[in-house]
Amino acid sequence: MPFGAFPVPWHPKGLQTQLCLGTKNLPCLDVVLILIQVDVTAMARLFGYVDVTDAGFLAAVVSIAFNPLFWNVVARWEHKTRALSRVFGSPHAACYCLGAVILMLNCVRSHCFTEAMKSQPKLEGLDCHWAYYSGLAILAVGTLFVISSFLALGFTGTFLGDYFGILMEAKVTCFPFSVLDNPMYWGSTAVYLGWSLMHASPAGLLLTAVVAISYTIAMLYEGPFTEEIYQQKQKGAKNK
Repeated sequence: MPFGAFPVPWHPKGLQTQLCLGTKNLPCLDVVLILIQVDVTAMARLFGYVDVTDAGFLAAVVSIAFNPLFWNVVARWEHKTRALSRVFGSPHAACYCLGAVILMLNCVRSHCFTEAMKSQPKLEGLDCHWAYYSGLAILAVGTLFVISSFLALGFTGTFLGDYFGILMEAKVTCFPFSVLDNPMYWGSTAVYLGWSLMHASPAGLLLTAVVAISYTIAMLYEGPFTEEIYQQKQKGAKNK
């Protein structure tokens, strides 16, 4: 989405090194295998609480996956053809319309997410005060990142204005971009994580993982493409 720093994917080597330094009696590979086994066990237990065939859960998954696919396809089509700019009379008007559609789709996604949580059982271990307030804190931090990202980028910077030819003068480096790459995406993910913890919802936790995966895939496509747009801008400025 916005013109910001491209994320560096997490790599298990860092964790593996820490495990090697902290364990003397177990080979490094054994420790990693134990961790994987624990993770698989935890995920299997989580799936035991969730009916992934439930219509509400599937609707939430579809809405989560559809949103970034939609705005990336439409934005790239606009960048290639300028069709929306011609239809709406200007790039700014077209960008505002696309932004409005994205906001409505996000409302639908949030509604589907919440309804999916309500239709599934709670996780007893999370149905307590500490989990609720931890979720509330995570939700607050996520909201801070989302709102501060929007204020730093503006409407067109947030909603793919660079694909419409509405380019920013310089890369945004102020908060929250100074502390986190792609804070809009990770802030949104944190909001869903906090919301899931507040509802002690294993279905919400699984859907949050779907949100994180969808955003990660979106960033892999958006990052290089956005960088290319600004490189073309710099080349054009040099040729003048």
